[in-house]
Amino acid sequence: MLENDVAAKDLSLVIKSELNKNGLVILPPMDVSTSFELVSTNVGDIDVCMLDPWYNKGIGGVRDDYNEFVMSLLTKASRISQHVFLWGFPEIVANFVSRIPSPLEYNCWLTWYYKNNPSVIRGWRSAQQTCLHLSRSEAQIFLEPFLTEKQLQKKEEGKLRYIPGPPSVIEAALNIGFIGRNEQTGHPAQKPEKVYDTLFKMTANSESLVFDPMAGSGTTGAIANKNGFKAILCDHNPDYIELMEKRLGLKRVSL
Repeated sequence: MLENDVAAKDLSLVIKSELNKNGLVILPPMDVSTSFELVSTNVGDIDVCMLDPWYNKGIGGVRDDYNEFVMSLLTKASRISQHVFLWGFPEIVANFVSRIPSPLEYNCWLTWYYKNNPSVIRGWRSAQQTCLHLSRSEAQIFLEPFLTEKQLQKKEEGKLRYIPGPPSVIEAALNIGFIGRNEQTGHPAQKPEKVYDTLFKMTANSESLVFDPMAGSGTTGAIANKNGFKAILCDHNPDYIELMEKRLGLKRVSL
């Protein structure tokens, strides 16, 4: 066996051991493409991939090849994941609705709506962000967490004519000021746990594995701990890896 084959085998064992022990793995800081290659090689298929890149405005910098960059992420995710979530502003996300890589298919246009965005310019005040839910045709959807006790009883009796899922608009206030203070980590683009909680209840159960290569402050990990699924987290920024470690009480693995 070649030396790099041995290293790959050891790395796979390290990741699986951490997942079994803690339910979470925090990878060292690395480029998103590198983290995709690492997971693809050492873990294989996953159930859900969360893609939340910087939105090419303001914080996070601007790239001229942004559309091509996001398409490369969608393509990588399509090869290993049953479900993929892609975040962005509506005018950005709209560019990818007609460019979904096979075998992923368009599932839903989701809107995160918030009322408390401070006005920074004279004009329209932004009150929403968009998330595309893409999935393979055979991907499992979990609607039971959204049913009332009465609906669950009817389902058990075989009398529920249809199973209603959550609405495509998720309302949750921005974590700013005193709002969401117990969640705030100092990350400049942190989303409320309520938003991710809804997405993962729909697509992940206790047997699921989620990959978030742009995990920021680790909100995916917080929901994994809360809901009982496993997750692999990464980010290119060392400062954000430290935020994850502090928030989740877990050290990154040594590769």
